[in-house]
Amino acid sequence: MSGSENTARTRIAVLFGGPSAEHDVSCASAASIVQHLDRARFEVTPIRVTREGAWVVGKDDPSFAVVDVPAVLSMTAHDGVSSRGADRLMVGIEALNQVDVAFPAFHGRYGEDGMVQALLELVGVPYVGNGVAASVVGMDKEWTKTLLREAGLSVADGVVLNNDEDRVSEADRARLGLPVFVKPAREGSSIGVTRVDDWAQLDQAIATARRSDGKVLVEAAVRGRELDIAVLQHPDGTISCGPPLEIRIEGGGMFDFEAKYHGPDGALRFPDDLDPQVVALLQAQACQVFEILGCTGLLRVDFFLREDGDTVRPVVNEVNTFPGFSARSQFPRILQAAGLEFPDLLTVMVDTALATTRAGSPEQSQPS
Repeated sequence: MSGSENTARTRIAVLFGGPSAEHDVSCASAASIVQHLDRARFEVTPIRVTREGAWVVGKDDPSFAVVDVPAVLSMTAHDGVSSRGADRLMVGIEALNQVDVAFPAFHGRYGEDGMVQALLELVGVPYVGNGVAASVVGMDKEWTKTLLREAGLSVADGVVLNNDEDRVSEADRARLGLPVFVKPAREGSSIGVTRVDDWAQLDQAIATARRSDGKVLVEAAVRGRELDIAVLQHPDGTISCGPPLEIRIEGGGMFDFEAKYHGPDGALRFPDDLDPQVVALLQAQACQVFEILGCTGLLRVDFFLREDGDTVRPVVNEVNTFPGFSARSQFPRILQAAGLEFPDLLTVMVDTALATTRAGSPEQSQPS
């Protein structure tokens, strides 16, 4: 952390934690964000939401040369006193009233799904990233894919199980084939996701997914290269994309939670064998997804690149309205490869949030 003292610095609250299954991932993202925000421009207040829902207003600590997860938790140490109901939230609201912009670094439900965005709009605090509608739709894999399919983009075939009585019929099984992937509809970081290679495994996979969400997707596997595109909105409203980042797991395994956060870095690479026209197509479709979902600020779009004879066809796998921001995360790596270093990326995101709010609408846009 570096930067000179300046009374005109923009005051930023970095929000993180929460009761989501991705609490630890959120803490890792927040640590990276607090580490790399330019102190010459920004005055930083870390605010942690505990797993139990208590809001802890912390204080920036320049004594940490490197801000890792233990450091950001130290900055937001909880006294253990548990307030009740709305009192827990009022602590955070009072702190938000003292800042110029919020930087929500939540992942998963109760933060990335529009809840915190709605709170920030209610209290009138500008914030980084997607608005309520895009966050809600982007969190629900079924809704996302419905919108994209209607717009003419390719997505994986699948079946939605809304309750315990829903089943994958014999006709559905014949259509989907094996393997299939069973996913919670509203969860991230591959939590609760199972690859099913035998229909005898399906019930257990559904039960695993239902521990995270009552709505479950059973999706056909898409065979093809797995490529991620980062989309970034700039303060003038233009959007740009970084180069494709390819995910390759040795032995053809799944890029699951363990691989994402504890596996070797070699799983991610920037391929040099993609045709420039294919790269342009991936980037164009990623920008199209951004527009369809009514996004603001940023988006990561994950594709499978499928080869049908001489035809190369992108298939949208998933979207992430607030992707990871830790040192291992795809989004900042992709933008760094595009020439935008981490501190500059964060500055662009904050400036875009402020410019969008000055333009008159914190919600910005709606899914089309």
